[in-house]
Amino acid sequence: MASQRPPSSMGRPMSRSGSVVPGAGRPPTAIQPPPTAMRVATGMVPGTSAHPGLRGGIPVTTPGVLTAQIKVTERPVTQQGLSGMKTGMKGPQRQILDKSYYLGLLRSKINELTTETSRLHKEIESYNQENSVYLSYEKRAEGLAAEIKDMQGQLADYNMLVDKLNTNTEMEEMINDYNILKAENDSEAESIDNIFTERREREEAIRAIEEEIRRERRVADEVVQAMPAAKQEKYFTMTTTNEELLQELTVLQEELDVLITRKEDYEAELSHSQIKQEMVRLHETLSALEAKRDTMEAEQKSLGSPQEEREKLFKQVKEDNQEIASMERQLTEIRDRRRQITEEIRHLEQDSEAAQGNPQDEATERRRSVGQRHRRLTDTQTAS
Repeated sequence: MASQRPPSSMGRPMSRSGSVVPGAGRPPTAIQPPPTAMRVATGMVPGTSAHPGLRGGIPVTTPGVLTAQIKVTERPVTQQGLSGMKTGMKGPQRQILDKSYYLGLLRSKINELTTETSRLHKEIESYNQENSVYLSYEKRAEGLAAEIKDMQGQLADYNMLVDKLNTNTEMEEMINDYNILKAENDSEAESIDNIFTERREREEAIRAIEEEIRRERRVADEVVQAMPAAKQEKYFTMTTTNEELLQELTVLQEELDVLITRKEDYEAELSHSQIKQEMVRLHETLSALEAKRDTMEAEQKSLGSPQEEREKLFKQVKEDNQEIASMERQLTEIRDRRRQITEEIRHLEQDSEAAQGNPQDEATERRRSVGQRHRRLTDTQTAS
């Protein structure tokens, strides 16, 4: 690179007197300096034009600014298309953070807090004033609304009167309408009075019931206080359990309400779909068949083997035969007893006819005893 360095007198333009023009060898301001990676050699000074310099009339090729490969992405660009200048970094900070520094910082923060507090106080005062004005306006608006309502009622009456006059309505008809409206208003007023009276009675009854509940609670508290410690502990435990159960009942009731609502939604959706209705019907049929299958399987399991069933049947037949034989014996005994009683009755009647001198009371007693025995025998036979 040292052999390509031109002499100092050849690389600079000359004035008319032959002296070197100072500063003429600097590149024009319109030409940007090349990046650091493409800087011109130290010993080479570019000419005033864009062409390379001359050395003794012979063109000398020197690397200039225009021949450098400039990367646009390395330069920030402003809105006007000019390269922006990077601002310098912030100046040096304070090196020693002594007591005065912190006092000044604290004073500045206190001033900021005071300013913000005063601003907030002003806003609060403004809000309070607006609130008071709003309340007065609200009261005034309520009064005006009531006045407007009354005027609207009067306007409706006047409009109705004008309509009646425009339609040539007779005075008698207007009087009849007035009487009808008055009767309706009186009836509604009486109904309102009755409702008000009933409400007052209900409120008094509620207050009486609440007072009775409070009195009963006081009595219950006194009873609890008079209990032994073990019973008090048991009572409090049961009370806590009751509260937990009530809470659980509330949760379950809410879940039940949700499920009922969901069921109603499903039923409403089902009523609009024939396919879903058919599916539900088939599902019910399937459930019934599955239940029937389970029942038959249980019966099949309970039946056992054919040999066991045969033995069981034989045993049942034997027991039935024994019971039938026992019943036949009882029936034979009853028939014999009945025949014997009938024979006794016949003998008694014969004895009664033969013995005319016996007292009447004795015969009557014997007939009564025989009749009772006959009734007992008949009842026994009927029960068998």
